[in-house]
Amino acid sequence: MPKKKYYDKVNKRLVYIGSHADESFWDQHWDTNDFKKAIQRNFDPFVTGHTKKYIKKGGRILEGGCGIGQNVYLLNKHSYDIVGIDYAQKTVDKINTYVPELDVRLGDVRALPFESNGFDGYWSFGVIEHFYNGYDEIMLEMHRVLKQKGVLLMTVPTMSLLKKLKAKKGLYPQWVDGSSQIEQFYQFALDSTSIIEKFESNGFKLLTAKPISGFKGLKDEVACLRKPMQFLFSSQFLLFRVVKKIIDKLTRRFSGHTTLFVFRKI
Repeated sequence: MPKKKYYDKVNKRLVYIGSHADESFWDQHWDTNDFKKAIQRNFDPFVTGHTKKYIKKGGRILEGGCGIGQNVYLLNKHSYDIVGIDYAQKTVDKINTYVPELDVRLGDVRALPFESNGFDGYWSFGVIEHFYNGYDEIMLEMHRVLKQKGVLLMTVPTMSLLKKLKAKKGLYPQWVDGSSQIEQFYQFALDSTSIIEKFESNGFKLLTAKPISGFKGLKDEVACLRKPMQFLFSSQFLLFRVVKKIIDKLTRRFSGHTTLFVFRKI
């Protein structure tokens, strides 16, 4: 279902309505005919580069909300002691069947089945924005399971300068809290300042906050560019991939769809 965006003026965030992001949704979203290949084809330098920057090789890492486990597989190959957890049971069962060497478990990021102070790092790729009632429980569990001075790396859709400009000009319909559409809630685009303030008020220190995915942010927010940019976005031709990368780098501060936050537990 196509997603519609509303602006929540009170909380300075976008509300995406379309498909309710529960475990059944994710099981269907991640379903593929070649499940094992989908896990093993990840060579993302973004993930490995930032992990190596902040966490020593061999460090114990938890990925909360690991999906099909492609990042668990990648970091395991780079000699990290990584555990993945997700609440989509069919997906977790498939991972355990097709790639049993990975440590991926069924569980809820709001109530993690792990000891306190047990992990050097925690990766969260696009998770906290999918909870309509907020991410406080997730944040507190992140803090609990990390060791002292452990590092949280987290990507979250956020309010870019472009989104803020559109909101100021009234280009999004207004969100009414208590709307009947809550049952179709998919995700938020959250306010970066609010995220930083909340995490820093709950035992974390911000190390960096870096906008990323400028290309996607521009494609999603500028209607007249959507069709040609979608072609570039989907293309596997080397030239188009290079063009996409250049556009992404030039636009991320203006239209970044997502922000990478890195916090240290204090």
